[in-house]
Amino acid sequence: MLSIRRMLFTTKMPSCLNTNIHYIRNAKNVSFHGRTTGNYLSFNPRCLHKSSLVNQNREEHLPPKKPPKKLTTQFTQAISPYVRLMRMDRPIGTYLLFWPCGWSIALSANAGCWPDFHMLALFATGALIMRGAGCTINDMWDRDIDKKVERTRSRPLASGEISQLDAIVFLSAQLSLGLLVLVQLNLESIMLGACSLGLVVTYPLMKRITYWPQMVLGMAFNWGALLGWCATKGAVDWSACLPLYLSGICWTIVYDTIYAHQDKKDDVQIGVKSTALRFGENTKVWLSGFTAAMLAGLTAAGVACDQTLPYYASVGIVGGHLIQQIYSLNIDNASDCAKKFFSNSQVGLILFLGIVLGTLLKSEEKPKESKTSISASSSSGSSSTTSPIKGFVSPPSLQST
Repeated sequence: MLSIRRMLFTTKMPSCLNTNIHYIRNAKNVSFHGRTTGNYLSFNPRCLHKSSLVNQNREEHLPPKKPPKKLTTQFTQAISPYVRLMRMDRPIGTYLLFWPCGWSIALSANAGCWPDFHMLALFATGALIMRGAGCTINDMWDRDIDKKVERTRSRPLASGEISQLDAIVFLSAQLSLGLLVLVQLNLESIMLGACSLGLVVTYPLMKRITYWPQMVLGMAFNWGALLGWCATKGAVDWSACLPLYLSGICWTIVYDTIYAHQDKKDDVQIGVKSTALRFGENTKVWLSGFTAAMLAGLTAAGVACDQTLPYYASVGIVGGHLIQQIYSLNIDNASDCAKKFFSNSQVGLILFLGIVLGTLLKSEEKPKESKTSISASSSSGSSSTTSPIKGFVSPPSLQST
């Protein structure tokens, strides 16, 4: 049987076909006049079509057919550069921009009440949009600089994936969406929010002028500490908002200095300034000082808002978190700097939860004050009656009744 198979597969074809059959890899894919029985193939070689062998030979040498691109794939490839331009693939900046807004909104809540969730949602949306707009502006200013820095040369504008005109059009759309969010607030908040646009635009220029661009970034990134209170109360309470705002600036200097240490070698070569270069080997000492100032400001803001134990406990935890960041930091290790920078989203969340819990706990103190004032009013007697509301004296018409 083996000899028969060898003979079949080495049978010479007629000269008119000008080919030989040596081996058929897959008999099912070849058209011929014959039949297949079990594992053995029997056919008349004279009846085998030449076109079948030629077609099989062509299919073996042709490249595999690529499936057509789906519409969703094409759409994803089209918007991918814009997603990376506004850093939606790296949301840490959105978190850091939102937390000062969330702190302010939570601090402005009435005693025993949850923060305004509608305002939190509006400010979260605004943080996402305006952080993206800020990144677009930054990349437009720094396109030539980013080409020279290893970490940033793959950004869409620096790599040429997006033109400057495309970025301008995209920025216009982002600012329009940001304005749409802003006009949902009261008039005072709209005016206050518009004042921050100058800081957003000028920040990228500061790294060419001063070694303190992180301070300007802090002023822009923590504007929500003023805006959040104004949006919920109609005006800024400076006794609470100013120390909160200054604390946020100190916090930004801490985490963005850590971030800037990733690029300090490239910054020296291209002439870009930062607090990382300004502080140098004394970075940990400087950052410790700004951390202390931040904690002092948060304590002052808590006193102004009559905060309770959970708030001050969260301030202590935030202090411990930042100290651990600073003293375990390796300023010459880019990956360690990045890790410490990203951990600052936890700092914002810890403080926010402390504010919310501290405000809810205030509700236990209000009934005590009310009972004291009521008992005082009942014992005062004849001439005047003190209302449970502090400082309010009921009129004579109510006293007579």
